[in-house]
Amino acid sequence: MPNKGKSITILVAEDDEDDRLLMQDALEENRLANDLHFVGDGVELLDYLNRRGDYTDPKSSPRPSLILLDLNMPRKDGREALKEIKADPDLRQIPIVVLTTSKAEEDILRTYDLGVSSFIAKPVVFDSMVQIMKMLGTYWFEIVELPTK
Repeated sequence: MPNKGKSITILVAEDDEDDRLLMQDALEENRLANDLHFVGDGVELLDYLNRRGDYTDPKSSPRPSLILLDLNMPRKDGREALKEIKADPDLRQIPIVVLTTSKAEEDILRTYDLGVSSFIAKPVVFDSMVQIMKMLGTYWFEIVELPTK
């Protein structure tokens, strides 16, 4: 498998602490949480990616292999952050998976238009989240080739 054994850095942009814990536990259940980082909104997400503010050190804020993005966050929502990331030549190749409670057709269409890699409705049951994280891990870290930049 292409990425087997490589360090996996997952950046989760999520403002809800319960959802963060659910995702973290599900990732750990699938042994995918070896390098997991969280930000609470789109402003922090862009600061992290652009190494600003609290995120200037590349050792504590490494470039993510995958971004899991909630759409509904304070200050700058996921839609706005996604638009900025995909407009930036240095960031646009990072795969972004929207993981949100929204099932609105408008959100699905808009995020794909902006360049999201996948759109997943966030489950509320832990076992479902574990299954989603297992599938994401298999696909993004065992099957596809990711950029090494």
